[in-house]
Amino acid sequence: MADEKGLFRSIIAHSREDLSSSRAAALSELIQDRLLRWDRYRAASAILLYAAHRQEAATDAILAAALASGKAVFYPRLNAGRDRLEVIRITDRSSLRVGAYGILEPDGEETATPESLRQMLVCVPGVAFSSAGDRIGRGGGHYDRLLREISPPATSIGLAYSFQLLDELPCEAHDRRLDFVITESAIYPDGIDAPSPARISAEEGGPRWRY
Repeated sequence: MADEKGLFRSIIAHSREDLSSSRAAALSELIQDRLLRWDRYRAASAILLYAAHRQEAATDAILAAALASGKAVFYPRLNAGRDRLEVIRITDRSSLRVGAYGILEPDGEETATPESLRQMLVCVPGVAFSSAGDRIGRGGGHYDRLLREISPPATSIGLAYSFQLLDELPCEAHDRRLDFVITESAIYPDGIDAPSPARISAEEGGPRWRY
């Protein structure tokens, strides 16, 4: 199972990183706009975002809109032991600093309480997703551990390009299923059918798979 997940992670991560910066920005804008127009986002008082890394779907527009509308905004930070995510509130993008693995992290100290975490929309990065909410992440298992503690009732959301969304993924017992996945095309599980690997193409938002 681990080898199969590693293969999926390698193939789709390469496809994602092959996106041009302009294409990634254009698709990210559509994904973020879809979330910002979503009733669940509008009703939320707090949101946990992530800092995009290596051509992941961006969250900058969500950050700006959430702060402007008075929502509480949080970002994750690896703790000193690098085995758990701390969830830290930010009030400005300038409070993000390069942290573990070259990913931007908050440098503040206002930590989310367990109760506030359970009320949040939680945006989760990943390499591959299914329309049912299955996810293959960056490989550290940090989000799986966080979601195990807070979801439900927290609402978990994967942000992804359409070519990252597949019919099925290999999953293990510790993997946490997300509540929703948002792409530039739809919000799942209510969206159109997810593409299978053979249907993924540049026209659907990403380069063709390379085996």
